[in-house]
Amino acid sequence: MSAIKYELLHVDKNSGARYGKITLPHGEFETPVFMPVGTLGTVKAMTVEELEEKVKASIILGNTYHLYLRPGMEVIKKAGGLHKFMNWNHNILTDSGGFQVFSLNSLRKITEEGVEFRSHLNGEKHFLSPEKAIDIQQTLGSDIMMCFDECAPYPAERKYVENSVKLTTRWAKRCRDAHTNRDTQALFGIVQGGMYKDLREQSAKDLIDIGFDGYAVGGLSVGEPKDLMLDVLAATTPHLPEDKARYLMGVGSPDYLIEAALRGIDMCDCVLPTRMARNGTAMTSHGRVIIKNKKYELDFTKLDEECDCYTCRNYTKAYLRHLIKCGEILGARLMTIHNLRFLTKLMEDIREAIKQDRLLEFRDAFYKKYGYEK
Repeated sequence: MSAIKYELLHVDKNSGARYGKITLPHGEFETPVFMPVGTLGTVKAMTVEELEEKVKASIILGNTYHLYLRPGMEVIKKAGGLHKFMNWNHNILTDSGGFQVFSLNSLRKITEEGVEFRSHLNGEKHFLSPEKAIDIQQTLGSDIMMCFDECAPYPAERKYVENSVKLTTRWAKRCRDAHTNRDTQALFGIVQGGMYKDLREQSAKDLIDIGFDGYAVGGLSVGEPKDLMLDVLAATTPHLPEDKARYLMGVGSPDYLIEAALRGIDMCDCVLPTRMARNGTAMTSHGRVIIKNKKYELDFTKLDEECDCYTCRNYTKAYLRHLIKCGEILGARLMTIHNLRFLTKLMEDIREAIKQDRLLEFRDAFYKKYGYEK
């Protein structure tokens, strides 16, 4: 029995965007959905109550690589899993650690068995295999686990990407074989293939032959131009099963979330909104606001007049600027609440637009107001 149920409830007749519902062991939620990133068992600066009540998040991410290093599996196992450790009673998706390991470059060595790497914290040597990545995630107890894959860099020669896709497929099979908690934890395969559409198609076919509970599109938004990224995504999603959830990894700007939904994606995640918030930049309905700018010093209006978040209901631009300029922790917290709620509200609006077959019109109106060009 699978731990996940995906229901396709409506397809926008003008774009192919999907409105659906996912049911997991820790509850159900509608899609498309944005998932805040909680790398170390916390969405930075947020309590779980704030995520529930102020952000209205239904699923968050945890990071296998970072949690494995700190606090370590012994601590989380004794705590009863990641949900109990961080007091989060809703769904969690954990990545496999592959992207973090491969981003270490000179600190790692890839073999058929897995990846030998050195910790970015203290240089200590570790080894991560597909089986170990699954074992760690089963200890974490996440509702959705990700296969261990190789994320090819951009740009990359075709021969390298060909071999990378084959390795990712072999590793995916090993992950599937190592997955024993199938009734309580779902496992997603990750489609790779760089910017080569035929390799993307082959990767998707190979993973479907193995059989997973859902399918992610990895290796995009890694430095390639936006038009290329969207072109490759549009060529990839038609090869994924209609009755399984589709997850685009690592995107979180409003335009990417809208464009991903238009191309049939159900789930997205990114550290962008929390990182921007800590640096004093807000996403608003009329574009980005860099709150440190002098022009906001005496601006006693809301951060975003159209936003329903706690920050916008209670505080002004002038006050937020003061907090950020002074390095006050509250500034980062209030800005984070706003950015995360801005995106979860955007996804609510996207879902409503899909149900009414008007996501293309919604995109055009949003872009005009936000200042984007199509």
